[in-house]
Amino acid sequence: MSMYRPRDTPRARLEQDVVEELRDLAATSQRIADVFAARHGLHPTDLQALIHVMRREVADDPLTAGELAGLLNVTTGAATGVVDRLEKKGHLRRDRSETDRRKVFLRYGDPGQELATAFFGPLGRRSGTVMGEFDDSDLEVVRRFLVGMRAAFDEHHREL
Repeated sequence: MSMYRPRDTPRARLEQDVVEELRDLAATSQRIADVFAARHGLHPTDLQALIHVMRREVADDPLTAGELAGLLNVTTGAATGVVDRLEKKGHLRRDRSETDRRKVFLRYGDPGQELATAFFGPLGRRSGTVMGEFDDSDLEVVRRFLVGMRAAFDEHHREL
């Protein structure tokens, strides 16, 4: 089956518009992340680490430094350096497991959480306004689309 589609059909134009919007959204998202990182003296890898820690903490499944290394695709030594920098700035803290004292979980630090809330709160409110314009079934379609696109991107990334 050929991937070729004439670019002058309504469907092809719509698909192209979607791809362009996704690309622009990703670029704008990166610019926002770069501003946050620059304002708070963070390396881009530090910011990615914070995002991973936050996502897992929200899911009540905290990360270990070893897991973070895998997610960042860096050595465990490099991940320890990232965690040390973030801990020193108050963005992260290390908590020992209550059941296995050898295991250390990474948690969002209160000062880091406050900075993130202050910086990203307005974006969250703007995003909420946009989502409020869609009913539940529309949002489910958007979610399904984004999950599928992320899977496609993840698969491509793994192949690289």
